[in-house]
Amino acid sequence: MGLRQLEYFHLASRLLNITKVAERLGVTQPNVTVTIKNLEKELGIQLFDRRRKQLFLTAEGEVFLSRIEPVLQEIQDAVQELYDYRQLEKWRLKIGISPMIGSYLVPRIVPAFQREYPNADIFLYEESSSNIREKLDSFEFDFGIDVLGCTTLSKLPLCKSPLMVCVSESNPIADASSVSLDDLCSSNIIMPREGAYIRELIQEQFMPHIVLETDQIITTNRLVGEDVGIAFLPDFMAKDASGVRALPFSNPVFLDIGLSWKGGSYSSKASQTFVDFCKKLQLSGKLFPSEDVVSVDEDTVRTINAKAEEKID
Repeated sequence: MGLRQLEYFHLASRLLNITKVAERLGVTQPNVTVTIKNLEKELGIQLFDRRRKQLFLTAEGEVFLSRIEPVLQEIQDAVQELYDYRQLEKWRLKIGISPMIGSYLVPRIVPAFQREYPNADIFLYEESSSNIREKLDSFEFDFGIDVLGCTTLSKLPLCKSPLMVCVSESNPIADASSVSLDDLCSSNIIMPREGAYIRELIQEQFMPHIVLETDQIITTNRLVGEDVGIAFLPDFMAKDASGVRALPFSNPVFLDIGLSWKGGSYSSKASQTFVDFCKKLQLSGKLFPSEDVVSVDEDTVRTINAKAEEKID
């Protein structure tokens, strides 16, 4: 039984799709299939139920997964720790950013961090919210910068912003004091692409009539200003847009925005330093100088971390 077999099985148990596993690993589908079948043959048990070309873990597969996950984590931690010893003068961080939130926060965080720590190499990957969560969970990313949803990931909230209904100044509801989703049932909606947290949040409440999908803030605001459709954006992204009115929900919706990572394992010096730097930057008031964005104070950060037991060890 080899480490590669365990890694293939572990990823397959998370993605439950051979094609996705092959794409993620950069290998062929037959390679993944044969590797997992050889593991099953060696163990003498069936790990997956392969009905209708969809993978499902068997009861034996669930037990095996629960046993190997801590082992794989220990191996990954050991490799990372040895890498840190070899690379004392060079840090590397992989950060997943959502197109909308990342475009606003990253220019305020990354350049300042690199000025203070010029030995740090930061690699940015633009992904949807759902992909960021998935890749944090599998340790492909060190951090995510996005809206902080209800996940088991560790979180550092940097600000809280109201989610606004953005309409053209010529829209019939532009002078309303607030808006409910019922008011928008027949409206044309401009949405972020599939996997974006804001889209997931809205679609939990009603089925919007989507006329256009874009992750670009400038494009969204311009289309709203031209009355092509209505959009949902954090307040700080919409308040200065030309020809756009940003209206609150009748029942206000707030977004916690910040940093997330997979806790509960070995954390490199680079990761610890990055979290501490973001805390310092947030508390300085330089991250979100706008008075319309609620900055999260140090006591709140400490309380959230303590309740969730998400402190980096």
